[in-house]
Amino acid sequence: MKPKVSIIINCRNGEEFLEEAIQSVYSQTYNNWEIIFVDNNSTDSTSKIAQSFDNKLIYFKLDNFLSLYEARNKALDLCNGQLISFL
Repeated sequence: MKPKVSIIINCRNGEEFLEEAIQSVYSQTYNNWEIIFVDNNSTDSTSKIAQSFDNKLIYFKLDNFLSLYEARNKALDLCNGQLISFL
């Protein structure tokens, strides 16, 4: 069986390219993956865009802005994959 890949996306106010970035994962031929999406307290439409995808994208919104490494550490706690990737 193919190993599951957890793809971490950390985002703050990234609405301009967000749908395209997420869609690039969905377009891959390898299909045993999950996206751990950390919304780093965005104030734009990041939340709406991210939550428009199916349950392969696990959405998590932070209450306060965190540094990149802190937000990534939070995301790592949510991963279920044997392999980790950052987008």
